[in-house]
Amino acid sequence: MSLSRICATFIVVLLAIMPANAHAERIRDLGQFEGLRANQLTGYGIVVGLQGTGDDNLEYVREAMRGVSGRLGLQLPPGVSPNLRNAAAVIITAELPAFSKPGQRIDITVSTLGQARSLRGGALVLAPLYGADGQIYAMAQGNVAVGGLGVSGRDGSQVSVNVSTVGRIADGATVEKGVATGFDREGTLRFNLHQADFLTAARVRDAVNGMYPGIAKVADGVSIELALPFGNDERSAALAAIEMLPVTPAPVAAKVIINSRTGTVVINEAVRLAPAAISHGKLVIRIDENPTVVQPAPFANGETAIEEDTQITIEEADSRVALFPGAANLNEIVDALNLLGVQASDLVVILESMKQAGALQAEMVIL
Repeated sequence: MSLSRICATFIVVLLAIMPANAHAERIRDLGQFEGLRANQLTGYGIVVGLQGTGDDNLEYVREAMRGVSGRLGLQLPPGVSPNLRNAAAVIITAELPAFSKPGQRIDITVSTLGQARSLRGGALVLAPLYGADGQIYAMAQGNVAVGGLGVSGRDGSQVSVNVSTVGRIADGATVEKGVATGFDREGTLRFNLHQADFLTAARVRDAVNGMYPGIAKVADGVSIELALPFGNDERSAALAAIEMLPVTPAPVAAKVIINSRTGTVVINEAVRLAPAAISHGKLVIRIDENPTVVQPAPFANGETAIEEDTQITIEEADSRVALFPGAANLNEIVDALNLLGVQASDLVVILESMKQAGALQAEMVIL
């Protein structure tokens, strides 16, 4: 059975068909410096100017509009409840990059909070964005760009394309306050790997000490401590040079990832097999019921009866045996499984059985 026919029933994502030589990565691609990260901002606001697709039946939208009107000097009379079909309550989210300064602009995402059907054509009224500490770090305002489309008829029929209840505003928020990173106050700065690995941490340490002798040491499997010079200019120059140093990461651990819902199987090139033989076959039993209605002869005073007709067929698919040599690589594993003609569910069972038999030298992760 060809590989294309197998892929019609399940997907095997091959991280590498043949073992490849390890290649160097830049240090900046292996992790990030501690504290030099983005911070999440959230806020609550009102989008106005909608074409009848807003939250006209939500009380908190009306209260928010009273507040907006009050800030603009317009006080609504007591007891007046405006019909706000053209306004919608939204949650605003954004990321504040490291070293952001007041006056800089950042992108924001606007999402409906209530029952608004679309934000197309709306404009966000000035709203504050808060950090995790409850302080205001940015102010958001602007026209919402929506990529989705929704149309409904009087009979209740609807047609939707993508999502029209979420929009973006490019450069929609102005930074009002920066976040202290401690970049220029600490004597040491930590570099944290994306993936914990002692060998990779040791190689990063050696690469840094090769350029700046004695400034780097391994703190644990994730962190490398860097004793950097004080002064923004000197420290920035050192970090810029360190980020571009090439480092060969440690070989990846052998893993097999199985998504039981989609039938996706990921096998990386580090997977190896001990000697094993696998037999794969299927026994299919089919029972067909074909009842026949039998009518009595005329004037025979008989009754209509049903005559049962059962047909049983048994089919056994060809069973093949595949032999895996010791230390078989990914290419040999895939070729052998293709020879067996396995489907998605069969592949999962085979891999689990090989793991139980001790022939699969890898960690299995089932999602």
